[in-house]
Amino acid sequence: MTVEKIYWDSDCFLGHFQAEDGKAQKCDGVLQKARRGEVLIVTSALTLAEVLWMRGGPRLPKEKAELVQKFFRRSYIRVYNVTRKISEVAQILVWDNGIKPKDAIHVATAVHLGADALETFDRILIAKSGTIGKPLLLIREPQAADQGRLDLAGSTNDPAETL
Repeated sequence: MTVEKIYWDSDCFLGHFQAEDGKAQKCDGVLQKARRGEVLIVTSALTLAEVLWMRGGPRLPKEKAELVQKFFRRSYIRVYNVTRKISEVAQILVWDNGIKPKDAIHVATAVHLGADALETFDRILIAKSGTIGKPLLLIREPQAADQGRLDLAGSTNDPAETL
């Protein structure tokens, strides 16, 4: 079985953490596949800070710090450092493709890791799907599972599963 490598930007994690309508079910579908070993979720170390407070959205409270940190240590989530090489590629993405700097870090990291897709809810970024990288990077929303949102709190004893 081939494991799909899916890059998640901060918006995907927040959609799950905050149980946002229209996002949570799609994110949970990917997490279900990841728990079954069908998907490896990869992200930038930038996400660890960015996920605490997205512009225009509510902050995750400090009381959730330990849960957030435990969540990102799951075996099916890999966090990659922002290197000089990734940052320089991100600069080019900003200049040549008009991508915002933080988003450019995410795109550059996904390309560097050879991700099968970058998943986001950012419409502007999704519009750039198939125009960046070699091979061209697929940028899409998370793919929902066939069934509805899981009661994750009831399906596991791990409190980090839901925030």
